[in-house]
Amino acid sequence: MADTSSPVSPVYVIGAGPGGLAVAAALGARGVRAVVLEKSDAVAASWRRHYDRLHLHTTRRLSSLPGLRIPRRFGRWVSRDDLVRYLEKYAEVHELEIVTGVEVERVERGPEGEGWVLYATGGRRLTTSAVVVATGYNHTPYVPDWAGAETYTGELLHASRYRDPAPYAGRDVLVVGAGNTGAEIAADLAEGEAARVRLAVRTPPHILRRSTAGWPAQATGILVRRLPVRLVDRAASVTERLSVPDLSAYGLPRPAGGLYSRVREGAIPVQDAGLIDAVRAGRVEPVAAVDSFDGAKVLLADGTRVSPEVVIAATGYRRGLEGLVGHLGVLDSRGRPRGRGVSGLYFTGFTNPISGMLRELRLDATRIAKSLTP
Repeated sequence: MADTSSPVSPVYVIGAGPGGLAVAAALGARGVRAVVLEKSDAVAASWRRHYDRLHLHTTRRLSSLPGLRIPRRFGRWVSRDDLVRYLEKYAEVHELEIVTGVEVERVERGPEGEGWVLYATGGRRLTTSAVVVATGYNHTPYVPDWAGAETYTGELLHASRYRDPAPYAGRDVLVVGAGNTGAEIAADLAEGEAARVRLAVRTPPHILRRSTAGWPAQATGILVRRLPVRLVDRAASVTERLSVPDLSAYGLPRPAGGLYSRVREGAIPVQDAGLIDAVRAGRVEPVAAVDSFDGAKVLLADGTRVSPEVVIAATGYRRGLEGLVGHLGVLDSRGRPRGRGVSGLYFTGFTNPISGMLRELRLDATRIAKSLTP
């Protein structure tokens, strides 16, 4: 365990997920001492809680962090468990200083506006010239405040509590939200012999094959990221029509807006991991968005009433940064960091680009380390 009482103030990194580990390793490579503060008891805490089926939608080769490649034996699409193993090894290889069981509750400017003060559990008060916030994109599970939800007599849970389809075999399940998580959980339930699986869709998503003829969608995302939005929208429309069947007859029409336009608004395309086949086979039924609850019934936006035994809300996460840094004026109206930070205060891992989050974390780590060294 790291000694946070050292008279030489380290750079404090908040969060021992891939972003925090990458920054700490990049700083260490430049001779800067970094101490990672993690509220749980291990690295990669959020990854450990993801559902069992999960594999990266980005390739192994483009998902490694600075200074250590993901082993080839983990395959092209790395599983959740293998990614956790990789992150554990990453911390070991780079000899990172990680203090677990410590939650940073608030970050304040230092005396006379110089440096920073971190207030953490156990009465800790840590001073530093620089701090990196890497608490993660999927920090706080979000469930909409649906009218009547408190009257629902079935089981209502957020997708963060879903692990595998076994508990739902033979049951009628409604998955709410057609992002990557909702789409994959719906397919997982259908394969796991749930009696019925509906997928509530508010806005039809753009759906992409994870790879086409061996070419990964991520590679295309990297190539087009700096191109004009309208050009990418047109090219993506052609690609979608050639590679993804029209599911309109099954209740999942093609989206109206352009793919890259939607990405710029924060809507990441769905990487197909079984949803297309499940919808075409009738094992997953797209339905309208959830409007409200009434006892055992769920009212959908088109007026339909359904009676699922279980509702799984794949409705996303919030960054949860308000209490930590909200008073510093560094967050936008949606609670997201404005840019990568201000002098001595940095953020990493709070965007979800089409070029791949782990790839961007690697690049972010290098940029942050360079900015903190001569």
